[in-house]
Order: sequence, then structure tokens, then C-alpha cells
Amino acid sequence: MKKRINTLLLAGALSALPSIGAAQDLAVNVSRLTVDVANKIAMASIEACREKGIPISVTVVDRSGIPQAQLRDTMAPPVSWNISFKKAYTSVMFNVKGSQMESRANSPLVNLGEGLAFMAGSVPIQAGGKLYGAIGVSGAPDGKDDEKCAAAGLNSVIDDLEMM
Repeated sequence: MKKRINTLLLAGALSALPSIGAAQDLAVNVSRLTVDVANKIAMASIEACREKGIPISVTVVDRSGIPQAQLRDTMAPPVSWNISFKKAYTSVMFNVKGSQMESRANSPLVNLGEGLAFMAGSVPIQAGGKLYGAIGVSGAPDGKDDEKCAAAGLNSVIDDLEMM
């Protein structure tokens, strides 16, 4: 009797485990932007800032924070190159606009050496319930202008991404 109860308990426990039989349970599908789309976003960001007379650098990162496109307008300050990357990287890691993270600028996270930039000037690339990456812009006197240009870059492709 005891052996039968143990067998029933074991069978019940095993049936409660999730099935590993289907291949979809063993792999993760990740949507990524093409390099053409990343470049279109970057150029649209630069053009939006040019209309305001602001030369900028822009970085488009994938969902892992790896740059896919990075451009610096002719007269953008060289320091804006790295800052645009840090803004994009921080935005995708936290999945939020840079302006929504400014309150964290004095947090211990800043001192960890992870290359985070808690400042305005970035937007995540989200569409159709998916996170594709983020856009970081640097060069404007105010990070809010940087963020508007990053948003313009996103707006140049958002309708197409939503349809995917």
C-alpha cells in the first residue's frame, strides 16, 4: 500500500511539471531591426535636429544594447558620440525614455561603471508589444531636444514596425 501511494504521489508530481516536448518551449524568438531600418531611424533623428539647427550624434542599439547604427552629424561635438550610445544603452536596459530616469542620476547605479546615462535624450523602440532596442541622441544644449529628435527617428518607422 505504501509503495502504491508513493507511486501515485510521484506520478502526480511529474504530471505537474511543464512539458518540454514542444520545440517552441526550448527556444526564444527575438525580433530584430534590420540595419536598413536602424540607419533610417538614425538619419531621421539627425534630420529632425538639423531642422532646429542642432548637430547631433545618434546611436541605435538592439535589445541587448549593442549598437546597430551610429552616426555623427558633421559639426556635432565629438563627445556626443559616446553620450548618445550611453543614453541608448540605458534606455533599452530599463525600457524607458531617458527623461523618465533623470531622478536616478544620483543613485548608486551611476557609480557601478556600467556606462549608464540617466538623462533625457533617448527613447526605447517598442512596437507591436515587442522591444526592439533604443535610440540615443546627444548634442543639443537640452536633453529634451535630444529626446524629441530620437522620437522623430522612431516615428519615421513606427507605423511599419506596428504592422509586423
